[in-house]
Amino acid sequence: MTNTTSEITLKVEGVNKWLGDNHVLRGVDISVRKGEIVCVLGPSGSGKSTLLRCINHLAPVEAGMIEVGGERIGYELINGVLYEQSERQVAKARQRIGMVFQHFNLFGHLTALQNVTFGPINVLKRSKGASNEKARELLGLVGLADFESSYPGQLSGGQQQRVAIARALAMEPRLMMFDEPTSALDPELVGEVLTTMRKVAEEGMTMLVVTHEVGFAREVADRVVFIDGGRVIEDGPAREVLDNPRHERTQSFLSRVN
Repeated sequence: MTNTTSEITLKVEGVNKWLGDNHVLRGVDISVRKGEIVCVLGPSGSGKSTLLRCINHLAPVEAGMIEVGGERIGYELINGVLYEQSERQVAKARQRIGMVFQHFNLFGHLTALQNVTFGPINVLKRSKGASNEKARELLGLVGLADFESSYPGQLSGGQQQRVAIARALAMEPRLMMFDEPTSALDPELVGEVLTTMRKVAEEGMTMLVVTHEVGFAREVADRVVFIDGGRVIEDGPAREVLDNPRHERTQSFLSRVN
C-alpha cells in the first residue's frame, strides 16, 4: 500500500449512464486521492467497466461530473451551461489518464520499444532519444528489458499486457486505470502481470483497478469499492471491506469469490 495525501486526483460525482433502456450507472460517487490504489469489485454487468469508459469519456455520461486533477473530463461549464468538449479537448484530457484494457491493443507491426515510444513521440512531441531512454526504463520496470526488439506476436499474453502497462506509463499520467487486466490471460500468466502492477503501485502511481482478483485487492489496495446494479454499495478501507463487509450483497459476493 502507498502513502496518500489529501489531494484528490479523481472525483466522480453523481454519474448516471444509460445504454439504451439499461440504466448502467445510477448516481455513482467515487474519489481517489493522489497516490491511492482503489480496487473496484462487483459482479459481471454491474457497471464497473462502463465507469472506466465514462472517466475516459469513451462513453459520455447523461448526468454527473468527472474531474481528473481538478479538471472536468468531457464537458465544460460556460455561463452556467454544460457543453461537451471537442474531440481535441477530450484527447488532451485523456493524456492525464493511462488506460490498460483487458485486451492489449498493441500495434502488431511495432516492436515493444516502438509501442511504448509511440505516444510520447507522436502525441507529447518528445524527442526520439528521450522517448527511447524512458521506454527502456519502463520496460525494465515491467521486467521486459530484454524484449525491446520483440514484436507483439512474439510475446506471451502476459508479456504483451506488461508492454501495455509500460506504454500507458510512458504518457506520464496522473491516474492509471486497469480494466480487468488479467481476465484475458491464461492462469499461469496472471501472476506476472499482478507483480508488475504491484511495482507500479510501489512507485506511488494513483490507480483505479477493476478486478476480480480479490487477493490482489487485499494485498495492494488502500480502498475497495463494491458496485452492484450500477450503484456503489460499499466503499471503505480494503481490509475492512474484504474481511468485514457491512452490506449483505457484498458479503454474498465475497463468499463466492474468496
